[in-house]
Amino acid sequence: ENVVSQKTAFLLRKAWTLYSVTPLYRFHRARLRDYARLLSAFIAAEKQKGLAVEVGVELDIKVAVSSLADLRGSEQDQAAVLVQLSLRSRASSRNSEDKLVWSGWFCSVYGDDLSENMPEDFTCLPLFLTHGADSYTSMVGRWFQKTFDCCFRRLAISPLNLSWMVAMWAGCQLDKAASAVELVFSVPYLSQPLDISYAIHPEDAKALWDTVQKMPGEITQEEVDVFMDCLYAHFHRHFKIHLSAAKLVKVSTAVASAHCDGIVKILHSQYLSGVLMLLTELAISQIQ
Repeated sequence: ENVVSQKTAFLLRKAWTLYSVTPLYRFHRARLRDYARLLSAFIAAEKQKGLAVEVGVELDIKVAVSSLADLRGSEQDQAAVLVQLSLRSRASSRNSEDKLVWSGWFCSVYGDDLSENMPEDFTCLPLFLTHGADSYTSMVGRWFQKTFDCCFRRLAISPLNLSWMVAMWAGCQLDKAASAVELVFSVPYLSQPLDISYAIHPEDAKALWDTVQKMPGEITQEEVDVFMDCLYAHFHRHFKIHLSAAKLVKVSTAVASAHCDGIVKILHSQYLSGVLMLLTELAISQIQ
């Protein structure tokens, strides 16, 4: 467990933008180093507005493509693939470190629904998460689409899925003091934007969830609805505002936070695979 946490520690506490990706055609793990060189040349050519760049020459952007074997749910899942872009240090010392400017990773955590009955030439990694400038995301995405005949789409998170997330994460048992459970709502039909932030003590949120959940380990839509209705009723009792008329746009818990625009921050290593399983499910549903 310590080895896994060391290898995946960099995934935590960063804002990741979500994409869904169709299966990659003729992607071979034995060629990750070749892919890094080709992607590096592609990015350099893009930066020089299409001028040809020789593959393998020293460029400002260094690309690393590696495999994260531990980051998967079942044996049917493909191991995650990490892509990192670094700016080469211009310092004279060869020991000076390159500056990491962009990261992206493909993964599938319990993505069996998509991998079943998939032809041999296809690699299923439906969830793609990025951290860094949109310009790099665009270039990396174009190269992967062109090279592996796949398609990227931004993955938004609906208010319904956000309510599932806050119910699931609020009910998680944490071994240390947890931060507040917060829900942010956007009020529609106003001339000026207005958001309402609703914070609940983590122990209160967990106690409420424990009274709602009938079978530990199983969650139903009815239970999520009851949980949210209780929160709405409490808020209305104090402030006379119907939150059900507003749009849920963000949820934050000690486990993770998620925004409707498809931006997620994973905060607790213990629940990393659980969060990724839910996000993989959302990515697969968008592809199908």
